[in-house]
Amino acid sequence: MNAAEKRTADVIEGTLGDNKAYRKVEDKLYVVKQGSSYVMINIVPFGADRAIVRCMAQLVKGVKMTGGLALQLLQLNAVLRFGAFAYVKEDNLVLFLHSILGGDTLDGEELVATIRDVALIADDWDDKIIERFGGQRMQDLLEETAMARILASEPDAFSWES
Repeated sequence: MNAAEKRTADVIEGTLGDNKAYRKVEDKLYVVKQGSSYVMINIVPFGADRAIVRCMAQLVKGVKMTGGLALQLLQLNAVLRFGAFAYVKEDNLVLFLHSILGGDTLDGEELVATIRDVALIADDWDDKIIERFGGQRMQDLLEETAMARILASEPDAFSWES
């Protein structure tokens, strides 16, 4: 980890450490929950001595790209103050992401503002996209996956015995 990455991790952990919605997943990877959205925060090296903080929320999975969806996302990208919607064809996944510089120039206020805006946009637009274009919210998929793991590891955990 270069010095900028270390400084960035220190700012993230120092700024978010007491927040109940924050979790450190591993070195250089964090998550914050806001409503139905999860913002993944990743520290990405940039050259030998710089770092970028990439904030990304997965909004909807299982949605097919149509002309209407593409137009909606591009129109939204044009009016947002920062960040952008994106689409991953392989997973039929709509994302919202924004990156800021890390290292010595990163401050806690900028970090919180970025995470808050990414989370609020994701939390607002996941339902709107699903309503119009289909798919599933990431929170619903995570809950289904967690329940499937519990049931697979403890199949009788929820059996009712009278």
